[in-house]
Amino acid sequence: MSYIGYEDLKVYKLSRRLAIELHKLSLEWPKTEQFGGIADQLRRSSRSVCANIAEGLSKNMSVADKVKFIQIALGSAEESRVWLDFCGEFGYLQSMQVAQYRLDYQEVSRMLYALQQSMRKK
Repeated sequence: MSYIGYEDLKVYKLSRRLAIELHKLSLEWPKTEQFGGIADQLRRSSRSVCANIAEGLSKNMSVADKVKFIQIALGSAEESRVWLDFCGEFGYLQSMQVAQYRLDYQEVSRMLYALQQSMRKK
């Protein structure tokens, strides 16, 4: 069985794309949101998803530890959805953007859950 790196996973690619898109969008928001505000929180949670996928799929780690990092990534995906709701409420994103990003993170969560389940079976 050959090793598949985290960079090859659809869930990593999607979560990374979302983190980059949201980072770029958030740079246009008010300065008050940039450090410690909604923009900062959304950037942190969205980057945390792909970072924890990468860390969780390190070769030299037990299955239990890998699962733990995927659980953290799942939590960060859900946290990102909460911050997206705030962005919509405060007018930083249009409701259609919020809805699409929430769907994207729902898909990320679905894939992470499936990945977690497959790890537990090994």
